[in-house]
This record gives sequence, C-alpha cells and structure tokens, in this order.
Amino acid sequence: MSSHSLQRKLILGSTSVYRRELLARLRLPFEVVGPQVDETPGTGEAPQALAERLAMAKAQAVALLHPQAVVIGSDQVADLDGEPLGKPGNHENAVLQLQRMRGRTVVFQTAVAVVCRDTGFAGQALAQIRVRFRDLSDKAIEEYLLAETPYDCAGSAKSEGLGIALLDSIDNQDPTALVGLPLIHTCRLLRAAGMDLLN
Repeated sequence: MSSHSLQRKLILGSTSVYRRELLARLRLPFEVVGPQVDETPGTGEAPQALAERLAMAKAQAVALLHPQAVVIGSDQVADLDGEPLGKPGNHENAVLQLQRMRGRTVVFQTAVAVVCRDTGFAGQALAQIRVRFRDLSDKAIEEYLLAETPYDCAGSAKSEGLGIALLDSIDNQDPTALVGLPLIHTCRLLRAAGMDLLN
C-alpha cells in the first residue's frame, strides 16, 4: 500500500484549469471542488489583503463541506499601484487593463491557503511577483488578445502562453506563482498539514 493511500483526501478548492494543471505536477491524487465565495473586493481593500482573504475563504468554504480533507484555496490579484485588477471577463475590459499596464510594473499578489477542519490546521502564504510590461502598442494588445483570449486571467496577462511577449521582466521567488498557484509555498503548507510530499 502506498503512503499516498494512507493520506487524507486532497481537494483543490478552485475550478481554474491553470491551478489544476499546476497542482498535478506534485503527483498527488486530488479532487476539484468549486468554492462558492463572493469575490467582490471590500471598500478600499488592498490587493494583497483581497488575495489573502479570498484564498482563505475559498479553502474554508470547501473544507466546511469536506471536514476530513486537506483543502487548498488560492487567489490572485493584479496590483497596479495599490489598485486591484481582477479578471477582465471580456475583450473590452482586457484592452483597458493592458493599456493601463503598458510600460509599468504590476505586482501580482498570489495567495494560497491550506485548511483541514478535522485537525484544526489552517495556514496561508503569499507570493508577490513583480512584472514589468513593455510599452505596448494598441495593435500589439489587439493581436495578443485575439490570439490568447485571456479573459479569465487576472490582469489579462497569460504569461504561460503568448502573454510572455508582453513583458520586459519577471521578478519572483516561485516560477509557478504567476500562473496562479505558488507551488513552493503550497508544498510547504501541505507538509505542515501532514501530507506526505517528498519529506
């Protein structure tokens, strides 16, 4: 019997295909459950605080339904000088976001939380990724959006695809954080929660 079969059920509290693909790299069996969480920012809520609050809220919402499981919640907010930029949702909003970010540095605040109600474990971490955007032309923005349609990505920047061509530089301590789930922090939290992960 493998050590994995003795572990608690692992649940990713997210319907994001990007986070699902990242978590699969750890080669742990997991299920996916969409959290029912209102993602509306609070009045004056800073991007970092918003990402941290939502990551924990997502993990707790799913853990409430699956109290014996270890649940991962995560959230990412693009931070433009203290203003949160979420998922654009459509082409027009994506154009406006990218026009505002061109030639500027944006901090992608990526939070992850791990919760197990049965053991009382709750921990979270934050990865901050500083991204410098090129001074993009309107034509380049249109070409990128038509090719990539990144309307479900915070700040419209899908760096794992063609979006990498929008950027001058990326400064972070975890290469997976910009995609949406900081795996270095996630591994640390999972180990703390008692998961067997290359200990």
